[in-house]
Amino acid sequence: MSYTITSLNNDRVKQVRRLQMDRRYRAREGLFVVEGTRWLADAVQQQVAPMALFYTGDWRKQAGHEEILQQIDPAVQAIVSDEVLAAMSDTETPPGVLAVLPIRPRPLPARPGLLLILDEIRDPGNLGTMLRTAAAAGVDGVLLSPGCVDPHNPKVVRAGMGAHLRLALHQQEWAEIAETSRALQVWLASADGALPYTEVNWRQPSALIVGSEANGAGKEAGALADGTLYIPMYAATESLNAAVAAGIILFEAVRQRL
Repeated sequence: MSYTITSLNNDRVKQVRRLQMDRRYRAREGLFVVEGTRWLADAVQQQVAPMALFYTGDWRKQAGHEEILQQIDPAVQAIVSDEVLAAMSDTETPPGVLAVLPIRPRPLPARPGLLLILDEIRDPGNLGTMLRTAAAAGVDGVLLSPGCVDPHNPKVVRAGMGAHLRLALHQQEWAEIAETSRALQVWLASADGALPYTEVNWRQPSALIVGSEANGAGKEAGALADGTLYIPMYAATESLNAAVAAGIILFEAVRQRL
């Protein structure tokens, strides 16, 4: 049976606020926060049981929401006031529902066909968009090198639009990344790359490395790559947003594999 929370000093409210703000706390507890009906529906569809669920009375009354709640253990559900939800939310306009989910990365396949390796991507919106794109492109896994923003940062989670539940998403040291990708051809996206991205044979088991817009890929990424590729552009354009570049290249891989 669900319960009601009206106090901002409630321990559950304090826990959610800390999960939203504290990367180390998220890692230690193995939990992260998602907000919005779409995220909750995705969790139910992917059979990821919320550890805690908070929603307003107005949200519950909306069409289809009661059916979602019926698929979640009532013992973890709490009805909260608008003020309490606003205190827990990381958004200016809270969506009426948020949930605490376990951090349980999907396992990587034994023989991946396509991996995305991200090097020091520090902008949360960029990382979230890359994860969403990678999920849409059907990549077998995303590897985050040291220096990347926390993938469970609230802004990353929002931009990811449920990708966290669909991807094998792993934070690894470079030695682990090298081992994970050792049977793949590894391509590094670079403004001064040697080969146009359309000339790569993406039908072969492959990994794509994308570095930060500000600094490009680091020396570890360069050492791991078998070759470099680029996206042809008009001369007046210096570079593309990293998330846009990743999307263009990944969907070329999709096109070749269809």
